[in-house]
Amino acid sequence: MVASSWEWLRGRKPLVDAFYALPVVFLSLPSLLGGSAQVGTVRHLLLATLLIGPLVLRRTFPRAVFAFVALVSCVQCVLGVIPVPANVAVLMGLYTVTAGCTFRWGLAAALVGEVGSVMVTYRYPSGANDRRLTFVMMTVLVAGVYVLGLHMRTRRAYLRSVEERAERLERERDNEVKVAMAAERARIARELHDVVAHNVSVIVVQADGASYAIDSDVRRARQALDTISSTGRLALAEMRRLLGVLRENDDAGAYAPQPGVAQLDDLVEQVRAAGLAVAFEVDGSPAAMSEGRQLTVYRIVQEALTNTLKHGGPQVSVSVRLHYAGDAVEIRVVDDGRGAAAPDDGRGHGLAGMRERVAVYGGTVHAGPRAGGGFEVAASLPVREEVAA
Repeated sequence: MVASSWEWLRGRKPLVDAFYALPVVFLSLPSLLGGSAQVGTVRHLLLATLLIGPLVLRRTFPRAVFAFVALVSCVQCVLGVIPVPANVAVLMGLYTVTAGCTFRWGLAAALVGEVGSVMVTYRYPSGANDRRLTFVMMTVLVAGVYVLGLHMRTRRAYLRSVEERAERLERERDNEVKVAMAAERARIARELHDVVAHNVSVIVVQADGASYAIDSDVRRARQALDTISSTGRLALAEMRRLLGVLRENDDAGAYAPQPGVAQLDDLVEQVRAAGLAVAFEVDGSPAAMSEGRQLTVYRIVQEALTNTLKHGGPQVSVSVRLHYAGDAVEIRVVDDGRGAAAPDDGRGHGLAGMRERVAVYGGTVHAGPRAGGGFEVAASLPVREEVAA
């Protein structure tokens, strides 16, 4: 509650400055209410208003406020009007400029205050000793306010540097944590590779041995199958342990099945509902593909349709064709949009990700504007690993 109130006050400088100006008002009340033969009540009220009123904005416009109250005091001195309690506003303005502005501005304000001390000393009649005492007192007062402002300025700068250092250290700590996490993930990835490579190699060797011995030595074949079973369980346990460390969010979405070729119809319908005319065609007999390859086909079509929606322009239509040709599946997505004329903000990574996905399975992809207008994405993906090899 206190912290929120302090933040609220910090955002309202005129209100706080008006509160700090109240002591000067109370200091001026006795002379205002009692009247003064030398100044006059009306003149005194006008002078106090001109000196105290600008203090409400002294931190919002410190140099302008100090210049105004200094000018009013200068005119007052030239006209021979004796000093009043409201002249303290000059010192308050000097402190604000010194504490809130640069060193040069603070020094300039202190020099203006010292000039005012000289004017007050020689403008108002008094004895030689009184003049020396007045000059010394005024000089000490101006210097004291100036030093106080310098101290406050230095203290604020120190506090700002401490806050900035704390923020920098916090950012560096977060970066170090991220670097450590990345290094740990890289180590786990290497361990995962070693676990999978080793255990799968053992399983392949044992499976080959079991296939050779199943007719001649059933006992040895059974031992090989037992080894395959135990090795597979061990590999699964190791993978669960390592992937459990890599998992960032324990949400149900992470366990949802990935989309494949069967979900392309739903994707096309979704894009049609968004207002894009899509013609979807499947040619040939669908081949059996791994889930990773099906996901790659789905992502290629998804990325191509997304690019058409973003860059194709109005009234654009697109055709999606899947052609199963023996050991490969060919994906071709063609639209009649703006093609090379489409704006590019340089922030997209979809095409690069598409190429990386296809390269994992030994396929090829071409994406670019067509000569007659529009944009084309053409990819070829082997349906089996031995074909890619």
